[in-house]
Amino acid sequence: VQLVESGGDSVQAGGSLRLSCEISLYIYSSYCMGWFRQAPSKEREGVARISRGGAGAKYADSVQGRFSISRDNVKNTLLLQMDNLKPEDTAMYYCAADRGVCPQLSRPEDWIYWGQGTQVTVS
Repeated sequence: VQLVESGGDSVQAGGSLRLSCEISLYIYSSYCMGWFRQAPSKEREGVARISRGGAGAKYADSVQGRFSISRDNVKNTLLLQMDNLKPEDTAMYYCAADRGVCPQLSRPEDWIYWGQGTQVTVS
């Protein structure tokens, strides 16, 4: 199982980025997918999650209306479109997967598979 994030960069406040996560999971469509982030000296926090079929996206209050999660079950990819970025969005961003019903964003410990992360810096 391998999850590989990309797309992180340094941008100015108000800018946009799109993060991608390529996933090598047998029957990718059977997995709930999520994005998390962790800033230095802070705990890992859930950003967004999307169910197996692509419906029922959930977002953290801090990114609601600015971020959009989507998935392509043919290409085995997960995306996170981030608009109107703020300095407080600066963090390492991780994609995560769990088979079946989506775990809560507030409980990263319940997610099974993780990528290595991609850095987003907003100044």
